[in-house]
Amino acid sequence: MKDVNSLKGIHGVRTMQSRKKRSIPRIQSSTYLDLYMLDKEKERLLKEDKKLSMRKDNIRKRLEEIEQETSKMQEAEAIVKTAANKSPSGRAFAQTNGAKKEFKTIALSY
Repeated sequence: MKDVNSLKGIHGVRTMQSRKKRSIPRIQSSTYLDLYMLDKEKERLLKEDKKLSMRKDNIRKRLEEIEQETSKMQEAEAIVKTAANKSPSGRAFAQTNGAKKEFKTIALSY
């Protein structure tokens, strides 16, 4: 499934600030303002990096949980199959005393 976030190159789009292009000539700009803007961009990128690493860790943990659940289910399925093969009547849950179970029947009127 493709969306805007999975398109190649969409994350590499560079802004005017990252291209070092300005609408105001550089003579009128302040170096303090440039330093402040760069500092804010650095903080934003560090936060984004931290969020991405946390998300990646959560994804890895969930994948491990899914793998464990899958292996447990496969083991349980193998146990049921071996029990079905060992039962004399071919059913895993056959009655052991050989007596037939009586079921109650009732009439339903619609």
